[in-house]
Amino acid sequence: MTTQNGHRSEGQRITVMFVINGLGTGGAERSLAEMLPGLVDGGVRPVVAVLAPRTEGVQEEVLSRGYDVRFLNEGNDRRSGHGSLPFALWGWTRALRGEVAVDPPDIVHTTHFESDLVGRLAFGRTTTPLLTSLVNTADDAIRRDDPNMRPIKLMMARRVDGWTARRYGTHFHAITHAVKRDAAAAMRISPDRITVIERGRDPIRLGAPDPARRARARRDLGLAPDDEVVVNLGRREYQKGQRYLIEAIAAMAPSRKSLRLLIAGRDGHASAELSTLVTRLGLENHVRFLGHRSDVPEILSAADVFAFPSLYEGLGGALIEAMALGLPVVASDLEAVREVVEAGNNAALVPVRTPDAIARAIDGILDSRPMAMSFGRRSRQIFEERFTLERSVKSMTALYRSLATRRAEEETYA
Repeated sequence: MTTQNGHRSEGQRITVMFVINGLGTGGAERSLAEMLPGLVDGGVRPVVAVLAPRTEGVQEEVLSRGYDVRFLNEGNDRRSGHGSLPFALWGWTRALRGEVAVDPPDIVHTTHFESDLVGRLAFGRTTTPLLTSLVNTADDAIRRDDPNMRPIKLMMARRVDGWTARRYGTHFHAITHAVKRDAAAAMRISPDRITVIERGRDPIRLGAPDPARRARARRDLGLAPDDEVVVNLGRREYQKGQRYLIEAIAAMAPSRKSLRLLIAGRDGHASAELSTLVTRLGLENHVRFLGHRSDVPEILSAADVFAFPSLYEGLGGALIEAMALGLPVVASDLEAVREVVEAGNNAALVPVRTPDAIARAIDGILDSRPMAMSFGRRSRQIFEERFTLERSVKSMTALYRSLATRRAEEETYA
């Protein structure tokens, strides 16, 4: 609904359909779940179209709050082995078209490769603005080393993604400037069509660092008060670089008998390899795999250092959460990570795939209580200054209204 001159007033509600692969455990899923209440307060009616259901993650959280969630063609979930990707895409696209036939949204917002394709196939020839979130960098050299990624598959996916984006995408949302630059080059998209809005996290859900909370979290995790605790969050996949962190722990363990590494995150393609590595290095008393956890803030509360050894990232929701809990950071020196942290002020950055450098950086923080405290305070300050949920929601709402207004003006003067 628009005014006579084609402009949409600030008080008018707009419908945004979010198309997403699933409401699982990833950063994009968590971001969407946390944004929904603020979007509603800002005049957005959210409709969430999910390609496939999930048994863990934020799905039950979103459903329990009564949001409009629609599952598309559940029988075509290729992750469950029900059909090939082309067949699944066709099924999801038909289902999405059926959902919007009687309830057309003002904007469609897609996230992740499959949902991007479904959204473009379903809406590419309509006047509905199609917004795509860009959440990762596309480092071909690093990704080609992934044993679970076939180079021909990666190349074809890139070509299909780029062609459909250029042809059908209206606008793009990047979570960092690094992602924007990477996407503009790799997908041949004009930078003018990409808006950078950083993700945020809810400070109320996460809470604040507190000595009593720390002690309680350690007791609940079976940790001793004087244990030196390093935490990593992330699914066990090649991208997350956890093998290099484990090798760093192996180098430190002989001189740090109370060193403990906690890795929280769901199983992935690298799970077996990482478990074997821990056994081979004799680190059973030093490394624990916690699996998927719903108490991530408490796990972070128990930590002395947060380690983030990823091989490539778009931003890293786990990194934001660790900073919210006032933790010093040791992270891979990636372009996107440099946008989030301040090297030397709250984080030590190391080259990717360098266990020795990771070990030295963690040692340096554990050996210097003043440095650890200073880094931790600055982490919390950066979070409060840049990465709160409220800030992110306001920026996303403004982008949605801008796209809706632009569409209304085009229809008015067509």
